[in-house]
Amino acid sequence: METRPFGKTGHRSTVAIFGAYALSQATREEADAVMRDVMDAGVNHFDVAPSYGDAEVCLGPWMSRYRDRFFLGCKTMERTKAGVTEELNRSLQRLNTDYLDLYGIHSVNSFERLEQVTAAGGPLEAILEARDAGRVRFIGITGHVPATLVAALERFDFDAVTFPYNFIQAANADYRKTMAELLRKCGERNTGVMIIKSIARGDWGDKPQTSNTWYEPFTDAETIQRAVDFVLSQDVTGICTAGDSVLLPLVLEACQNFNQLNEAEQEALIATGRDYEPLFVSRLAPQ
Repeated sequence: METRPFGKTGHRSTVAIFGAYALSQATREEADAVMRDVMDAGVNHFDVAPSYGDAEVCLGPWMSRYRDRFFLGCKTMERTKAGVTEELNRSLQRLNTDYLDLYGIHSVNSFERLEQVTAAGGPLEAILEARDAGRVRFIGITGHVPATLVAALERFDFDAVTFPYNFIQAANADYRKTMAELLRKCGERNTGVMIIKSIARGDWGDKPQTSNTWYEPFTDAETIQRAVDFVLSQDVTGICTAGDSVLLPLVLEACQNFNQLNEAEQEALIATGRDYEPLFVSRLAPQ
């Protein structure tokens, strides 16, 4: 599988970054089967969070045996210094490791929230202290509002950002423009870029939820391949794989078979995205 530089971390990440939410409801046997598939695909970068059900516990035994094979990222939704420190200790224990390669401030979707997490006594202060102590190597931030993340990079030199993008969102001209600004800023700062929701079709609405994802995903291999090709044709490090163990093999295969789309091919795919109702466009501006 192709690897790309993960910003200024010095690590080359596989374009498929394992989204460990796929383990959120897994039994130990199911989790082990997923992990074998991920390792067989050559994935070398994992993304997990305490909010992902049992994912940290499922990853723990694998980290105790293969820690040096993986770039391990985690994130927190705690909003105080004390809360972050406590949660980080718990995550390290569950993951059977004494350090994280990346620790991120999760779900920062407004200027108000950005102010909160970067203020004295907040999450960033706790993570900086953890970095100084060798328990965290690099610092990231995640969110669904691109303008907030642009502001975050102007406020602090984050090593990585995580945000949603796909060909359906690109069909909205304003959203596409703002995403281009964020990607440009990441390029200038040499910031690692992880994309989520690459195969998101839209909101479930009144439909029955048939996948372990809070959004309705594409499920056919052909569309998944095109969706993955589109995202990986951008200036990004990679995609966080969908949090559904059934879809995971399709996404891994799409990453392994990635084909760079030229500008005309991208525009043709974006044109088809206008037939769908995109996620997050209503949150283009900071709340």
